[in-house]
Amino acid sequence: MKKTLFRAALLGISAALLAACPSKSVKKLPTIDQTVISGPDRPTGTPHPAGTTFTPGGNASYLAVPHSAMPQWNGQDFVKSLQSFKLGCDKLKNRQGWQDVCAQAAQTRLNQAAAKSFFERYFTPWQVSGNGSQAGTVTGYYEPVLHGDTVQTNKARFPIYGIPYDFVSVPLSSAQRNSKGIVRVRQTGQNSGVIAADGTHTANLSQFPITARSTSIKGRFVGNQFIPYHTRAQINAGALNGKAPILGYADDPVELFFMHIQGSGRLKTPKGEYVRLGFADKNEYSYVSIGRYMADRGYLTLGQTTMQGIKTYMQQNTHRLAEVLGQNPSYIFFRKLEGSSDQGPVGALGTPLMGEYAGAIDRHYITLGAPLFVATAHPITNKALNRLIMAQDTGSAIKGAVRVDYFWGYGDEAGNIAGKQKTNGYVWLLLPNGMAPEYRP
Repeated sequence: MKKTLFRAALLGISAALLAACPSKSVKKLPTIDQTVISGPDRPTGTPHPAGTTFTPGGNASYLAVPHSAMPQWNGQDFVKSLQSFKLGCDKLKNRQGWQDVCAQAAQTRLNQAAAKSFFERYFTPWQVSGNGSQAGTVTGYYEPVLHGDTVQTNKARFPIYGIPYDFVSVPLSSAQRNSKGIVRVRQTGQNSGVIAADGTHTANLSQFPITARSTSIKGRFVGNQFIPYHTRAQINAGALNGKAPILGYADDPVELFFMHIQGSGRLKTPKGEYVRLGFADKNEYSYVSIGRYMADRGYLTLGQTTMQGIKTYMQQNTHRLAEVLGQNPSYIFFRKLEGSSDQGPVGALGTPLMGEYAGAIDRHYITLGAPLFVATAHPITNKALNRLIMAQDTGSAIKGAVRVDYFWGYGDEAGNIAGKQKTNGYVWLLLPNGMAPEYRP
């Protein structure tokens, strides 16, 4: 799932977060396979001794600690954490170093004692530091539910686009990432191309929104050139009319905008049916905060630029819709997801996310799919929120070693909480015993 979530409220916590914060489940949890596979225990591996330090790069360091070092460890709902981990094992079980722990998870009974023992026997906790600090930032995201229809009506008027027919993604090497020169591009498929000496079109790399992390450029062929793809303002003005599949129509353009920011959502039709929508691709422009723009223009104070505050303002000032929404050039294209309506959105790992037990991380520092203990504050009650979640998603705005985007679930209640979350936090990465933390440039 690709997210670049706008955040608001500024809350803080101290380094020691000792009081547990019970959190009501926002929405129904994903369907979980309750099957337990019988078999002998898998090897637990040899843990790194507490006090072991790794500094693999990227100004990050990892300190091995006992499980008891994580605040309120004994008070965790280990059954739900195990359920979330088992969802991710659908992909993790094929990766080196994860086969035994996923096999053991499959044969671990879903009760508190067995689940707690599983995480303690098979994983080593590593407290993560970035740039010399153990403290970082925790934000929140959610899966929106849009009202609309699968056909255009007088009320459902705002299209939800799939990948456009003329949209082409071209891989970019690390060497090309730093180039501002002219390259040649050859089309290899309807939505794919490659930089090659025998390319039929020229592309000026200086015109594309390339960052230090870009792995591709997104564009379209016009004449003998390959140029950057349309921005949000251009698309909202009609640039895609007749040029992209339409998966459905939303009633509210602001709600649709926030679904773009979240990267996935559900479309609820008048018949009460749901269409699940997941991230397919993006135009590769960086996210720009419309909240900051509105504050700079004096439309709202900075403290009012919460998700709810922005929605209220835009409902009362519809004449500024095009102006404000167009400030964020980033645009997401979606795909329909299969599966039952109680499944969570599919994260970057490729498996469903479980509300309040999954999150997005920077995969340069955190192993995608790994258990992650987060100590932060609840954005509404300001009580300590200490939770063993799974690092099953990523986001282009989630950058840094101690940086987590906490998935709150789907629906309005989850959105209300997520829109207010921007809290200090601390992170422990749990890796299978014997596996060392890595930095992936």
